[in-house]
Amino acid sequence: MQTNYQKKERAVSPVVGVMLMLVVTIIIAAVVSAFAGGLSTGSKKAPVASFECHISNSGGWGTSGFDLAVISTDQAIPTKDLKLVTTWTNASGYPVMTTITGPSATPNTYYKCGAATDPLKCANTYNSPLGFGPGVNRTNISGSYYPDQMWGNYSLMSGTHLHNSAVGYGAEYGGYGSTPDSRYRYTSGTDASKSYTVGPGEFGTDGMQALFGKGWGELRPGKVVNVQLIHIPTQKVIFDKDVTVEDG
Repeated sequence: MQTNYQKKERAVSPVVGVMLMLVVTIIIAAVVSAFAGGLSTGSKKAPVASFECHISNSGGWGTSGFDLAVISTDQAIPTKDLKLVTTWTNASGYPVMTTITGPSATPNTYYKCGAATDPLKCANTYNSPLGFGPGVNRTNISGSYYPDQMWGNYSLMSGTHLHNSAVGYGAEYGGYGSTPDSRYRYTSGTDASKSYTVGPGEFGTDGMQALFGKGWGELRPGKVVNVQLIHIPTQKVIFDKDVTVEDG
């Protein structure tokens, strides 16, 4: 009897050992998984930044524009990782929302198109808002902007400005409030070869229309626009402010 008992005891020991090894393996796997998950979450930390935003509408192109300045940030923020959303209420009481992500193969800003109805065939074509200052490799203050300063191609750093203005020049070119009697509205240019083609019923969109919609001229001083910047990788809102429109 003694001999049989010893044989059974020896047979049970390997089973217990295997079970213990399985338990240890499962515990180690769980710890490694939790650690890896922590690293993954940490790599998607949303940036921390502060901004100052101004929107102006004087009724004319020269002093009507959008400017979002980066006051400070804890890291460079690629605009390709950001979504810009503007929301306001038009005169009919309907919300007007514009969402911009980038970079985009199809520009959101195009004018001086002539007879063309393809944005890529217009003389002035780019993605708004444009970037100026730190974080932008090359900048031009007017005319033909560099691809480097188009939305999606530059990064936000302390001192970077996101900026656009309404287009216009004079009666020949047309544009926003280009003549004294056309304040707060777009008109066609009298010279077809020079016309900006952004007026009523025309094919074309300037920077302000790209940011706020075709009817943005209703944004008179005192009206409010909600401006948001959303960090796409984390879906965190890093800027959210109701901005009161100013007189240029």
